[in-house]
Amino acid sequence: MARPRRIWLPLLAAVLVLAAGAVLVGCSLSAPRYTGPRSEHFNGKQFINQPPVEQHGFGGVLKWMFNRDKDEWPAQPTPFVGPPPSRQVAAGEVRLTFVGHGTFLLQVDGLNILTDPIWSERCSPFSWVGPKRMRPPGLRFEQLPRIDAVVISHNHYDHLDLPTLQRLAERDKPLILVPLGVKKLLDEEGIANAAELDWWQQRDLGQSVQAVCVPAQHFSGRGLSDRDATLWAGWVLRTKAGKLYYAGDTGYGPFLQEIARREGPIRLAILPIGAYKPQWFMEPIHMSPAQAVQAHRDLGAARSVATHFGTFQMADDGLTEPVSDLRQAQRAQHVPDSAFVVPREGVAWRMP
Repeated sequence: MARPRRIWLPLLAAVLVLAAGAVLVGCSLSAPRYTGPRSEHFNGKQFINQPPVEQHGFGGVLKWMFNRDKDEWPAQPTPFVGPPPSRQVAAGEVRLTFVGHGTFLLQVDGLNILTDPIWSERCSPFSWVGPKRMRPPGLRFEQLPRIDAVVISHNHYDHLDLPTLQRLAERDKPLILVPLGVKKLLDEEGIANAAELDWWQQRDLGQSVQAVCVPAQHFSGRGLSDRDATLWAGWVLRTKAGKLYYAGDTGYGPFLQEIARREGPIRLAILPIGAYKPQWFMEPIHMSPAQAVQAHRDLGAARSVATHFGTFQMADDGLTEPVSDLRQAQRAQHVPDSAFVVPREGVAWRMP
């Protein structure tokens, strides 16, 4: 009877050692926590969506992982990479180039602004594992004009990519606007010129452009011990061409109507349409295409542009589902195709 015990004890010890190692690694990846005064959306330890939304914990993650029903992401043998963009555009003109996922080159009023830039092959703390890019960036990094400013929505790996920010900081030294608490991570990594804002705070980007940090519905964290320890946000840019809104990574909520009330009229809204399946798990943190169309209507946007699709397989929706579901939702909600643009990576789009 002693022999089975002699076999299982070393195996159990090995499992415990591996589990302890995983916990240590997970904790070591955690970002610094925000410290500051309490507010409606910060309880002194964690940030809270307004209104609060129920999100699934570790049990929900396991349920999803063991019951995944992923749609197809077929290989794309000849992806398009666009030509070098213009160095800048004139005052009152808006030109938008989709790089992939949440990354856009936004050129307005003589400024070049990047949203959530990621040029890395994987959105992960490791180069060998994690969600892999299914399409190359629509622009080569070396083709980028000088970048004046960067806006970051939150600290998840697919939206805050340290290698890309380090390259930008070394090359162009742009102003990097981040939500509360995120600056500490950039400071630790030697990425200079970051400024953090709370919801509804603003910062001048130039003589004619202001950036306003606005609410979103999501969560934050880069490791096991920093869940909701820093803020998440969207951004409104006040320009000569009108108000431009980048929603970042967000679920659908009443904050959209508040943004419209406080910052409208919105001339252009960049809204996420991907990573929404299974809906029971994703809905608190990611819009579905139908909700993106409703968000377009809530904002009263003259025009919207789709984002957060087709680059990284973050959920169970397939490669083409977000766009096909978007068009179906537009027909159902009587929103013409021309009102909600689906951009192609690397192709500059000029706002009419």
